[in-house]
Amino acid sequence: MERNDLLHRLAAHLSERDLGHPLRVGIDGPSGVGKTTFANDLADAIRRLGRPVVRVDSDGFHHVRAIRHRQGRDSARGYYEDAYDLDALRDHVLIPLGPGGSRRFVTKVHDLTSDAVVREEADAPADAVVLFDATFLQSGSLRDHWDEVILLDAPDAVAQRRGVDRDAAVLGGAAAALAAYESRYTAAFRIYVAEERPSDRASILLDHTDPLDPAVIRGLDGTAAGGWEGPQSLR
Repeated sequence: MERNDLLHRLAAHLSERDLGHPLRVGIDGPSGVGKTTFANDLADAIRRLGRPVVRVDSDGFHHVRAIRHRQGRDSARGYYEDAYDLDALRDHVLIPLGPGGSRRFVTKVHDLTSDAVVREEADAPADAVVLFDATFLQSGSLRDHWDEVILLDAPDAVAQRRGVDRDAAVLGGAAAALAAYESRYTAAFRIYVAEERPSDRASILLDHTDPLDPAVIRGLDGTAAGGWEGPQSLR
């Protein structure tokens, strides 16, 4: 499906949902699959339909460096368990924006550049669509606080190549970036898949191998595409 058509279809689906509180939408998937760009484009499509959008930046919900690296800089398990402060996301964003919540939420708890603990707050309109993109969004109790989860799937090699191209400059070059993905980021997503089966839980599952021509695997029309054999990221 052509990307703009899919974004419009998703935007219409989300805009039609009225739960009496902000619609909490997580965009999940492996590192490098294209979550942030997809979330930004989806936000634009929703705004064009007249629905307010709140974008919460996942960079504001990392743990401090001492926690992120306590299992080692190259540890896949460490990235999976310690990279993001998912408890803060649940307690200070998803619960306040959920049923009976105050709609006052924390926009960030950490500054990734300075490694400082911060607290910035805002109020969300009752009819807002809230978009948050990161990996591991369906971990533990966090998965109970999303109204929709869109999971972007792609083969390991595809997501990894995009991630390496994006992060080479900050990770010390292409070779160092590839090593980091293989040992930490891609490996962490495999742990997540094994422990949480995120593709089974997501309300909408997309094949994002080609970002310009994504395919709906499950969701939107309530059916699964024939012949799908599980997440490509495990093939």
